[in-house]
Amino acid sequence: MSDDLEQLHFDTLAIRTGHQRTPEAEHSEPIFPTSSFVFSSAAEAAARFAGEQPGNIYARFTNPTVRAFEQRLAALEGGESCVATASGMAAILATCLALLQAGDHIVSSRSIFGTTTVLFEKYLGKFGITTSFVDLTDLNQWQQAVQPNTRILFLETPSNPLTEVADIRALADLAHSHDCLLVVDNCFCTPALQQPLKLGADIIIHSATKYLDGQGRIVGGAVVGDADKVGTEVFGVIRSGGPSMSPFNAWVALKGLETLSLRMQAHSNNAAQLAEFLHQHDRVEQVYYPGLLDHPQYQLASSQQSGFGGIVSFKVRGGREQAWNIIDQTRMLSITANLGDTKSTITHPATTTHGRLSEQQKQQAGISENLIRVAVGLEDIEDIQNDIQRGLDA
Repeated sequence: MSDDLEQLHFDTLAIRTGHQRTPEAEHSEPIFPTSSFVFSSAAEAAARFAGEQPGNIYARFTNPTVRAFEQRLAALEGGESCVATASGMAAILATCLALLQAGDHIVSSRSIFGTTTVLFEKYLGKFGITTSFVDLTDLNQWQQAVQPNTRILFLETPSNPLTEVADIRALADLAHSHDCLLVVDNCFCTPALQQPLKLGADIIIHSATKYLDGQGRIVGGAVVGDADKVGTEVFGVIRSGGPSMSPFNAWVALKGLETLSLRMQAHSNNAAQLAEFLHQHDRVEQVYYPGLLDHPQYQLASSQQSGFGGIVSFKVRGGREQAWNIIDQTRMLSITANLGDTKSTITHPATTTHGRLSEQQKQQAGISENLIRVAVGLEDIEDIQNDIQRGLDA
């Protein structure tokens, strides 16, 4: 394969990048389940450990299978470097440990995964790193929240679970005008639908557990960005701290990337049809999906995404009892908080993904008791609709 990756299209990069064929001449990427690597001499070992010679050292931070996944995802996101991690949360933690210190400040969207909020407030707060939370789509709030010690602006777009969409270019300009970094969690769209680095973002966060794998088989994460902040600083945290991705998980995610574009298109198509179905249902109070014409950021999503993704959230008429009843009446959809699977999943965010937030935090983030989130899978859309209709009928 040509070394000039810039001439290759996305789907080709997703299949061909990262594999360095071994002397065995294998066609499919191999798994290297080894904890250590052998050196040809003491001098070579010393040179590797000193960073004077490239090559494998120890599988906590150098493994050929993990490296193949990192190179492939970096190519898809348009980044210089990628560092794979044990989970999506490990990716966020490693980024913060690498780039922040006591006394620094984060401005974050409040429309993020509940555990990320806990990480920022409860755990980073222990070490003197403070966080201000703002409305994702209100640029004035972002501007007003920036302080002299602000180092990172953090967001998910589309958001979890209300699918709000942030103006990445505008936030990148704001961050850079204050000498800050814009960190974007690209879990919902993946590079198949959105490439934040090309819109000005500095660092991309991924939970490989979700769409990158695509079949709910592994837990993993990744950080994508430049050779300095990610390739050196975040990598240094992985090397010393050890929240590494296993070779097997890297291999599964690596193979998942091969079908990423096809799957994201199919997820988007199914989700769009489900959103329209729910939008017209008299027992549904409101539907959240950026592909609907009445979504507040429909035009913005159309301009910075090539598709609208597979997440649909909706509010039913009533409260928790009605929401839980709809969830419990389904027979095919999986009641689980995970997403990004070929299998459709359904969950109640207020008591699962965002259950650790205070009532005030839930209200501020729009997480109401009558809200349901569906991660639309790849089953036949008629079967998905019929399963949800069973709950709405009840």
